[in-house]
Amino acid sequence: MDEITVQELKGRLAHGHQLQVVDVREPAEFEICNLGGELIPLGELPKQASRIRRDVPVVVLCHHGFRSAQAINYLSQRLGYDNLLNLKGGIHAWATQVDPTMVVYY
Repeated sequence: MDEITVQELKGRLAHGHQLQVVDVREPAEFEICNLGGELIPLGELPKQASRIRRDVPVVVLCHHGFRSAQAINYLSQRLGYDNLLNLKGGIHAWATQVDPTMVVYY
């Protein structure tokens, strides 16, 4: 599985790279803190997979990177996606390494 670090994602976003961010956490978690992008909770993924693009890199994230890895496994093995990147360390890594003003939750 391909991964992207929070520093790499920050650089891509800062340079205007075309990509899609998909957050597979629950709505309550998304309300606490988020990077924007598409909220598609892991349990909704089979019904909402059509929202995930195939023509640009897609960064999938969750709290620490475990649910996003499950999402990527599902999307690649069941639906043939080959453009997915797991955000290493998830939103927690973003909050602790990139944006210290972001709320951290446990």
